[in-house]
Amino acid sequence: MIISILITFFSLIFLVSLHEFGHFIFAKKFGVKVEEFGIGIPPRIFGKKIGETIYSLNFLPLGAFVKLYGEEKEIKEPRSFTGKPIWQRVLIVLGGVISFWIIAAVLLSVIAGVWGLPTAVEDKANHTLINPKVQIIAVVTDSPAQIAGLKTGDTIKELTINNQQLTITKVKEVQGFVDLYKGQKITLTIERGKEIFDVKLIPRVSPPSKEGAMGVGLARVALKLYPWYQAPIQGVLATKRITFSIIFTLGEIISKVIRGIPLPSELVELRGPVGIGEIAVQALERGINDYLWLIAMISIFLALFNILPIPALDGGKLLFLGIEVIRKKPIPQKIEQNINTFFFALLFLLMIFVTIKDITRLF
Repeated sequence: MIISILITFFSLIFLVSLHEFGHFIFAKKFGVKVEEFGIGIPPRIFGKKIGETIYSLNFLPLGAFVKLYGEEKEIKEPRSFTGKPIWQRVLIVLGGVISFWIIAAVLLSVIAGVWGLPTAVEDKANHTLINPKVQIIAVVTDSPAQIAGLKTGDTIKELTINNQQLTITKVKEVQGFVDLYKGQKITLTIERGKEIFDVKLIPRVSPPSKEGAMGVGLARVALKLYPWYQAPIQGVLATKRITFSIIFTLGEIISKVIRGIPLPSELVELRGPVGIGEIAVQALERGINDYLWLIAMISIFLALFNILPIPALDGGKLLFLGIEVIRKKPIPQKIEQNINTFFFALLFLLMIFVTIKDITRLF
């Protein structure tokens, strides 16, 4: 358990360090003077100057940072951040976001070539599949499935009625069983993470159009292994699919909030560093492939979060650069710093609040 926690802890620090390294690489590429590349937050434990850059290890293990010449104060010099053209500054800012997507693509490529990627497959597909299973991909509001507590991502392992038991590996097996026993109480054996439990429900005899008797959307999912020369391509494609899936899901959440539709509790439950660490430890205990998959997902989430136009994030810096293009001159440095400080304080307070909730949940 302790080893799992340490691995998770250093993995998350490594992830953030690679994000900052993305800024570092683009800054060096365009000739911006990098004053310091630090892991952790000061006060400094150790620092060594190599060339013009100090490489430091700092006391607070809360991430990493890159200090660029002229980033905090406008300096119109060739090697200053503010002295560079807008397009170069945009790429330097985007370097950190891009690094998160690259990390995800690399991890998913490894998974694709070693363990196999989760892939939706047809019922008739039987060869080269690892661990085929039927997963719930949607739950209709007020349906028997929702009332019984079924959730998106649950796996249906078995169906039972009157001591007749059917092991499930295909969607048509579920559909056929449910059609045969509409209006009768059936038992579903569900796998959710490490948990396996039974759920009882009664499939509707006359369900609303396109909802189905149980009120779920189903997909057959299996691990598909790729040869080494295809794995990198599949890693990139999987990163793209997951990114657009998250964007689509966030769009649906925003739409529901605007329309006043209640959200499922799991969608509104924020997790801080402690909560993420807890999930990561559980994933590591299930296997290295689950852990790498989770880290890839976290990388994609961080990329999308970082690019939001919120001051104190990379997206906020891009917003200020966009305003500079429109105004033909930068926002006064003092105003930008005050705005960034205010939003950083808000984000920090939010992180503290969520972390406290994570800790109370543990105990």
